[in-house]
Amino acid sequence: MPKEETKHDSLGHTNAKVPLSEETWIERSSLIDKQFHRVYTAGWEGANGAIGDAYLYAATNDESLLLFHAKEHELRNLFNGTWVDDRAWASLAELYWWDFTGRNNMAWVADAAERYQSAKKEGRLSSHEGYWTWYNWPPGARLNEPIFTNSNMNQMVSVACRLYEATGHKEYLQDALRVWNGDGVIPGIEKQLYRGDGRWEGNPGKAAFGKELPWSGLAYSSIGANLYRVTNEEKYRKVAVATAKRIMNPANGWVAPDYFYQVHMDGNGNFVHFLLDAYEIAPEELSDIPQKVESMLDHVWTNNYGQSRVILHRESDHGIRNGWNPLGGEDGYGVGEVGTVHAQSQAIRAFGVFTYFKLKANLK
Repeated sequence: MPKEETKHDSLGHTNAKVPLSEETWIERSSLIDKQFHRVYTAGWEGANGAIGDAYLYAATNDESLLLFHAKEHELRNLFNGTWVDDRAWASLAELYWWDFTGRNNMAWVADAAERYQSAKKEGRLSSHEGYWTWYNWPPGARLNEPIFTNSNMNQMVSVACRLYEATGHKEYLQDALRVWNGDGVIPGIEKQLYRGDGRWEGNPGKAAFGKELPWSGLAYSSIGANLYRVTNEEKYRKVAVATAKRIMNPANGWVAPDYFYQVHMDGNGNFVHFLLDAYEIAPEELSDIPQKVESMLDHVWTNNYGQSRVILHRESDHGIRNGWNPLGGEDGYGVGEVGTVHAQSQAIRAFGVFTYFKLKANLK
């Protein structure tokens, strides 16, 4: 028999089979989604998966997804959880579904607003450490765990941008701008954490418990993209683009040089979504991002083309591992879990959001 020809993608990777068809990504996302629905719980994990489902619905118009989140597991029943980012994920799920279903269900907007306002009234938006930012708990709360801020907590800025878009209430925009820019006296996160050229620096620590920049600043690409969408101010776009470029350059050490997966971190659904948020506002400057994401996802689906030392994709039920390094050993929360609600919610967020961009942007 003739020897099978080694395949390369346009980035020069052997064994890669990307780009793949739209139908392939719909099928893969749907199979991952079935496992997510089997293990679904109405917490922050379910909210992250609901975001992926919203994008998959927008791509496919699959009414079973709308039924799942509007009737069988109504989004307003998502738990607020404990840390403020739990409310952020739930609020974003409601606001994405509001957007992708025609912007008619204002009950989702009202519920997201209530989640946001309750967190603000509790004092979780604070400058007590010298700059404006959102905290996991209200400063001064008596707890047996640290009170801290990081880019997860500041997903409330993206919530505020989308609530401003949905309601027109300037309070939300003012809150979002205060976190990024400060109030004229006390600085915001840009002055506190941004060093220019896409580089962010913050407090170190374990990824899930105190590290200020769990994705080395990439979350601020997404937040910057949301601020650009509602203000049209060029500075937010520039920071978003520079940050995404720096993170996705393997020479900087955050992603692998072959298939662009995160080497040391979990939260891959968030990671992919943040990248594509930046791509959406600057498709020409970030034209390489979609294929890098596609290469990353194909690496997961194929278990690193059969070379992975850990299970990335469990073919029996299409459970996906939480961390995507084929050697394992990542930082994060439950990185070795496969097919659990935590891992699967991140998987469908990654695959669902990418599938949307694959279809709607007609990526080739």
